[in-house]
Amino acid sequence: MAKPAFVTDSTAYLPQELQRRHEIQVIPQVLIWGGETLLDGVDIMPTAFYERLKTADVMPTTSQATIGAFKDIFEPPVRAGRPVLALLISQKLSGTIQSAQSAKELFPGARIEIVNSESAAMAMGFQVLAAARAADAGKSFDEVLTLARDAKHHTGVVLVVDTLEFLHRGGRIGGAARLLGTALNLKPILELQDGVIEAVERVRTRSKAQARLLSLLEERINGRPNLRLAVLHAAAEREARQLLDEAAKLLNPMETVFSEVSPVVGAHVGPGTLGMCYSVDL
Repeated sequence: MAKPAFVTDSTAYLPQELQRRHEIQVIPQVLIWGGETLLDGVDIMPTAFYERLKTADVMPTTSQATIGAFKDIFEPPVRAGRPVLALLISQKLSGTIQSAQSAKELFPGARIEIVNSESAAMAMGFQVLAAARAADAGKSFDEVLTLARDAKHHTGVVLVVDTLEFLHRGGRIGGAARLLGTALNLKPILELQDGVIEAVERVRTRSKAQARLLSLLEERINGRPNLRLAVLHAAAEREARQLLDEAAKLLNPMETVFSEVSPVVGAHVGPGTLGMCYSVDL
C-alpha cells in the first residue's frame, strides 16, 4: 500500500520542522474577530494575536475547520491512491471531527480514517508524530491506525490559566466550572481528561502553580519510558522556557518541544496560560 498521508489541525501546535520532516498536513482552525475571518497560524500568529487582544474592544470567537478545507486537504492523497489518517482535536472541545467526517463522505471508497485524539496541543501532536514515525519505520497502515487509536492513553496535558474567564465565556470550561467565583489571586490548575478540561486544584501564586505543574507531571509520568515533553504558553515565553528547562532536568525526556498556544485556543484559555504536555510508551 502507498505511504499514508497524515493530517492534524492547528491546535496541535506542531513545529513546522516536524511537520516537514514527517510530511504531516496541518489544517487551520478558524478565528472570527469582528468582521474578520482568520485562519489559525496562517492569517494570524500567536504574538500578533496576544498583542491585539490587549486592546481589543471586541473579543474573538472561534469555529472549526470547514468541510471544504478538509476536502481540499484530503483530495491530493486520495487521488494518488494513498490512505489518509486524520488525527484531530477532542470531539468534546470542537466540531472539527464532524467537518472531517462530512468531507470524508465526498470520497466514497477512499481509505480515510478519522481518529479522535481526545486531546489538544502537543499531547495531540505527539500522537500524530507517533503514527507518522511508525509509518516511516515500515509499519502497515492498519498497524499505524491501531497505534493512533491507542495513543490517547499515553499522552496528557496539565496547565495553569491566569483566569477562568476565557474558558467560561467560550463554553469550554468543563469540570473547571466548580472553581468559578474563587478569589482572583488563586491560580487554577487544569488537566485534559477524556477529552474535556477538568479542574485539578487551585494554588495561591503563579510560582506555586508552576511548581505544582512539575509535580503533577512527575506523578502522571510515573517513571514510564520513552518520555517526550512539550511546554505550551500564551504570551509567557520566559516562564515557559524556564519550566521546560526544569522539567527536562527533572525527567530527562528523549525529546522536548517548545510551543505557543495558537490564537484559536488562546481565545479560550487567555494570555498567561502555561502548561506541559507529555507522551510516554510511544
